[in-house]
Amino acid sequence: MSSAERPRYEVTIIRLERALRTKKEVREKVKEMLGGSMVRKFSKDAVDCPVLGKRVSFLECYICPNFIRRFKGTVHCRGKPISTSSAEG
Repeated sequence: MSSAERPRYEVTIIRLERALRTKKEVREKVKEMLGGSMVRKFSKDAVDCPVLGKRVSFLECYICPNFIRRFKGTVHCRGKPISTSSAEG
């Protein structure tokens, strides 16, 4: 792994029956990057964020500066301290 960054955390993705509430700005930002169908798919996914210490929607996780990649049901996270406002967009 010479060019790829090593994650501090590998967080398991949790599939929910109903999506967690997310701010409209977060949904729109992800929609611009990935498209509407991916937003619908990812909105029902959540992670127990090790940085914020709570369960958050994967959409919030995706735009977080600590997000590295989503791979085989896990999220690779840098785990650096962040302010709450920067994680929410």
